[in-house]
Amino acid sequence: MESLALTFSSGWASGINAYLVVLVLGVVQRTTGAESIPDVLGTWPVLIGAGLLYAVEFVADKVPYIDSTWDSISTVIRPTIGAVIGVLLAGEADSLDEAVGGVVGGTSALMSHLVKASERLAVNSSPEPVSNSVVSVVEDAVVLGVVWFATEHPLAAAAVAGVLLVAGLVLVYLLVRAVRGGWRKLTRRGRRGGPPGPEGPRSDDSTQPYPAR
Repeated sequence: MESLALTFSSGWASGINAYLVVLVLGVVQRTTGAESIPDVLGTWPVLIGAGLLYAVEFVADKVPYIDSTWDSISTVIRPTIGAVIGVLLAGEADSLDEAVGGVVGGTSALMSHLVKASERLAVNSSPEPVSNSVVSVVEDAVVLGVVWFATEHPLAAAAVAGVLLVAGLVLVYLLVRAVRGGWRKLTRRGRRGGPPGPEGPRSDDSTQPYPAR
């Protein structure tokens, strides 16, 4: 159960910043030798690769519209990393446990990724670029805190990740409703106040026949 909880938390965090998740898990394994974290995540090639990729994402994630492009590229990468982490966390378990870990990690990563991508599209609509950096820093801090907390208290961290995931899905639903409502109002206004014809708008009696000359 604790392994599955750690898988869910890591999967949720991978949907937001997968490279930071790998980096945090690797550092924890390297420094503490935690048995719940696979040794491969603490090897130097993995740590260096995750660190370099995180540095790239750290910059790209804070630039308006580039962050959304990066999210599009990461649509496959983040869920895949979440699924791989889930399989690795299953350890020496049988194939069924590995499959469950992969599904849980990949699914939670995909859902949180969709939440992040949708929220970033909404943030990019703001006229100033500061909000992107603020949101990105907050996301990184939350991912760091949840994953680090999950290595010590996996069940509690999974509960926190679950609440954050549900809250994010609700926020996306409200954003979609707001956008659809605004689009409908704009469409109705366009239909009611359409552009006048070439002769300009006519008066109320314009339908009456013209008098014969």
